[in-house]
Amino acid sequence: MPSPKGAAVDEQEIFAPTPRGSAELRGPGTGLTADELEVLVLVDGRATVAQVARSTPGQPPGAVKEVLAKLLAGALIVRASELQSDSIDASEFFSVTTPPDFSGAADSAAGGELAKGVSSLQDKGYYVSIARRPSERRKLPDNRKPIVLLVDDDPHIAKLLHTCFKLEGFVPRTAMNREEIVAALRQPVAPDLVLLDVMLPDIDGFEVLGRLRQHPTLKAVPVIMLTGKATREAVLKGLHGGADGYITKPFDIEVLMTAVKTVFGLPDKA
Repeated sequence: MPSPKGAAVDEQEIFAPTPRGSAELRGPGTGLTADELEVLVLVDGRATVAQVARSTPGQPPGAVKEVLAKLLAGALIVRASELQSDSIDASEFFSVTTPPDFSGAADSAAGGELAKGVSSLQDKGYYVSIARRPSERRKLPDNRKPIVLLVDDDPHIAKLLHTCFKLEGFVPRTAMNREEIVAALRQPVAPDLVLLDVMLPDIDGFEVLGRLRQHPTLKAVPVIMLTGKATREAVLKGLHGGADGYITKPFDIEVLMTAVKTVFGLPDKA
């Protein structure tokens, strides 16, 4: 198919999905072809056109460019450079909107998930919500390791986590307070996963979770909560806020990595 007029793409350009494009991936039905979906799922605001092309071996590079041009013309993707004015700052991330209300009672489906989560936390030391397991189609561009943002105000735990995630093939970033969280999120490549402590010195972890789930470009990032208590309240707050998993503190490193890999969709070595 010919590229739409005025929508030619360059190999070094980077594209990000628009809200419309994200909705197309999440919705129950789609008008896109299999090839178009394969390309759209790889558009993440970080990978270049060349990287996307290398990650779709079933389509020649020229065809991938034509698909990207069509997605661009259809307002399903946008050039990442055009999003620079929407970069996150402290006032925007923490003050513009009100976080979700966690006080309401769970519905029947969430109630069952709640009981399962509390039981798993108490028996295994961690909980992963299978309802938020990533799609099998999800994959990173070639030659890029997954980035994890580690949010914990204990310097010893932060150092331990940084070392463990680096050994496991991740690119770790650390943050200990709200200012450092915003600084980490403003780096050019957004994190692929966030490990978030509930208790922070100047912000509640559940509020951070709420802000992430409200942000147009960060709302789909998987989040695992670190909690010191395996309580119904903690699990309920996380479920209502959109957490992908929970890990109790103190935690076992192997348990933590199993939970992270489950949420991220990576095979466990065990």
